[in-house]
Amino acid sequence: MSDRAVRLVAVVLGGCALVAAALGVTRGSSPAVWAAPGEAARGTWSAERGRDGDSASVIQLSMQRSGSGNWSNSHSMPLDKLEGLSAADLAAPSAEVRFAHRLDAGTFFFTGRFQTGIGAGLFTFTPNAEFIADMRRRGYDEVDEDKALALAVHDVSRAFIKELADLGYRDVPLDKLMALRIHGASAEYVRGLQSLGYRALPLDQVVAFRIHGASLEFVRGMQELGFRDLPADKLIAFRIHGVSPEYVRGLRDQGFRDLDADKLVAFRIHGVSPEFVRGFRDLGYQRLAGDELVTMRIHGVAPEFVRELKGLGYEAVPVDELVALRIHGVSTDFIRRVQQTSGKAVTLDRLVSMRIHGQGPD
Repeated sequence: MSDRAVRLVAVVLGGCALVAAALGVTRGSSPAVWAAPGEAARGTWSAERGRDGDSASVIQLSMQRSGSGNWSNSHSMPLDKLEGLSAADLAAPSAEVRFAHRLDAGTFFFTGRFQTGIGAGLFTFTPNAEFIADMRRRGYDEVDEDKALALAVHDVSRAFIKELADLGYRDVPLDKLMALRIHGASAEYVRGLQSLGYRALPLDQVVAFRIHGASLEFVRGMQELGFRDLPADKLIAFRIHGVSPEYVRGLRDQGFRDLDADKLVAFRIHGVSPEFVRGFRDLGYQRLAGDELVTMRIHGVAPEFVRELKGLGYEAVPVDELVALRIHGVSTDFIRRVQQTSGKAVTLDRLVSMRIHGQGPD
């Protein structure tokens, strides 16, 4: 929240008249929007107008409840979902506002003030008694007014439950319904995964896909590169370790066209990038195996090290000798000092032996 928003929250919540209005909410006024009898919860809200191209039609709405069952929530909200709030209210130098967000589980009622795009005030929540009764009939006996509030915050609706059932997920526990909504696993997303071949994913894996950013575009991109029918856990491993379509294409441009999923993950874990491979190809190492590249990364054999060795007269050093040099701490500075002391070239085997036996350049 911006500093100006914080100041407005303090001003609005400190106004006794506003507080009284919010808690009394004009029961006799004509718009039914403002009637909030029997509300299950109350708290504070703040909002800022969107900062992108949709700034006139989207707000970032934050809500906080103190006392019993503390929680806070913040998300983007299209203006057309908020009954009674207009773009003119957002843009006004100062406007008292009353608006509502109606959901299947209940309705949030808001009162407060906006000042040129920043707003704050109080909210109350009225649970939908018919929703609670119907959810209990469906077997969700734990749904009460507090649960209805949690379901409303994350917009777990009966329509969402039906969409999941139509996709083959029936009798989904309440905690999994919440997890799906919290992490943005919509019915559209599940449907997209099914169209890409992932038809029987456990919901825990669907949530894991969303947590790790396995978007439909990502899955499709990997399939276009030949990774079809890849187990879900390997796709998640790709995301965790940064194996992207761009990364795979970069390695293929350097000659590695047949790496399997496990080898790609190993490459990423150890930092074998297309740039790393290109650096060695530029130095004449055209046929390096994947295991050799991983071993060199593990032991710190970098193109810069090989380039310095060439400058000291050591050309086309085999990979196993490069690794041995690094394992035993034969640095180019050590080699340079040995050469200066001996006045002649020294074999790499001799340099390694010196380090093993603790012999210095003098």
